[in-house]
Amino acid sequence: MSDQESKATLSELGARVRAWRARRGMTRKQLASDSGLSERFLADVETGKGNVSINSLEAAARALNISILELLQDARRPALARVQGMLTRLDDAQLDQAYSLLGSTFGLSDSLGREQRVALIGLRGAGKSTLGSQLAAERGVPFIELDREIEREAGTSMNEILLLHGQAGYRRYERRALFRIAEDHPDGVVMTTGGSIVSER
Repeated sequence: MSDQESKATLSELGARVRAWRARRGMTRKQLASDSGLSERFLADVETGKGNVSINSLEAAARALNISILELLQDARRPALARVQGMLTRLDDAQLDQAYSLLGSTFGLSDSLGREQRVALIGLRGAGKSTLGSQLAAERGVPFIELDREIEREAGTSMNEILLLHGQAGYRRYERRALFRIAEDHPDGVVMTTGGSIVSER
């Protein structure tokens, strides 16, 4: 593994620890106390700088009430992990093709859900949240703020995402959040987002 690949792996691992900690509603101090690891060490791990051992990962996973495998793997189900491993080798055009193929082969077309998904785009303070919550209530679907979901996915603030991972990292978390939202709410959703999302397919 090259030095660059090693750094990318540590950064991804740190992001997963942060995300799980956020899901559990734990501060870094609480995780340090429950795992027996130092707060400074956890800070290094979460920012991709820590030299992580299996033992320390296991301690963190136990404190988060998950298995070390759940911390390391993207998917909770082995079969899903295998498919995901395959998909990571495809470029964006091939991923779009695979998505269409899976939908048509297994009757998973999301056209109905897509019609029920509304994204409100506008400047900060333009009233997206007020309008969005009213529209969601009227349509009987959940109201979601994409920025909060991206922060939840990354386990940290928007500023820290951009600082630690740059624009490419932000886009990665945005894509994950969007896929999760679509998966969690197949019958539709009203969402607020920044204007940049319209440039992404």
